[in-house]
Amino acid sequence: MRIISIEPIPIAIPYRHEGPLTGFGGSVWPTLRYLLVRVETEDGLVGWGEAFGYSVIPATAAVIRETLAPLAIGRDASIVAGLMEELKKTLHIYGRGGSTQYAIGGLDIALWDLAGKRARCPLAELLGGIGRASIDAYSSLMRLTDPDIVRRGCERARQKGFRAVKLHEITEPAVAAAREALGDDIPLMVDVNCAWRPDEAVTMARSLERHRLTWLEEPIWPPEDLASLQRLRAASDTPLAAGENIPNAWAFKPFAESHALDYLQPSVTKVGGITEFMKVANMAEFHGKRIAPHSPYFGPGLLATIQIAAACPLIGRIECFGVELESPLYGSIGLPDTNGMFVVPTSPGLGMDPDPDVLKRVKVT
Repeated sequence: MRIISIEPIPIAIPYRHEGPLTGFGGSVWPTLRYLLVRVETEDGLVGWGEAFGYSVIPATAAVIRETLAPLAIGRDASIVAGLMEELKKTLHIYGRGGSTQYAIGGLDIALWDLAGKRARCPLAELLGGIGRASIDAYSSLMRLTDPDIVRRGCERARQKGFRAVKLHEITEPAVAAAREALGDDIPLMVDVNCAWRPDEAVTMARSLERHRLTWLEEPIWPPEDLASLQRLRAASDTPLAAGENIPNAWAFKPFAESHALDYLQPSVTKVGGITEFMKVANMAEFHGKRIAPHSPYFGPGLLATIQIAAACPLIGRIECFGVELESPLYGSIGLPDTNGMFVVPTSPGLGMDPDPDVLKRVKVT
């Protein structure tokens, strides 16, 4: 069926979390901002995708409206891989990452949602079959900085049923507070968002070893410095993870082949959608890596990640942003249960469409 419309829909959802307002990417977040992508075909079916993100949403939305939509409208929505490859080749002059790749990824997710709906099965069935009905989630806390607030955030995560926690802290006292609050048995991960130069990263990684991290995420600035990641992995016993900022599957190739990383972390809304994500998953399998998806989302990006994880045994836990939403897009679907688990939706496609009443309230006009 032919695509007849592609619409970027920016939303802003009020939220609460431990401590004062904070954010990433150089801005404070009074709301959580996401970019949905609505795709309709001539038979009346609607697919939903999500394109990264946050403060660059206006740029990504402009790419969708002005560049991507004119190329994709009128095309056959069922030929997902072929259309994605053609669009990537056509648009590569604008770069193989950033807003162009985010836009392509949003369309790709929506087309896979349509494929599942047309086949009348959940997306995981198209990706290889639902291998598990529920998936462990871990609470991914905002950067809280103050060790006392970090401790409270970890205690709250345990109360909600989470059995693993990730921090975004860059100091040893903050990590120590988390380990004290969680005890010895709960897995603890730390994402520093490329905070350290290589020599500093070695010093910090060694200082954090006593906290028995499941992984240390994006420890090196710049993130492309694979040689320094390799040296860091050789200098520390802590497993390393990275990939949120790797822009496409080809860029993942040297990281998959290297001994530097234990976990590859593609982000379905950043890397180019489900089609590109699955290429990274195949690389991970060939090179003995695990997949730990970057997924601090509450929209189609999260549902896509859950569906992928249901079909991909390389994925252990899924990231859940450690905040409380005022208006969840899917009600309880897409939120962890009281045991800290994501239940895999079994309705066709991604498993659910956004609640139209909630969407109306949170849509940015």
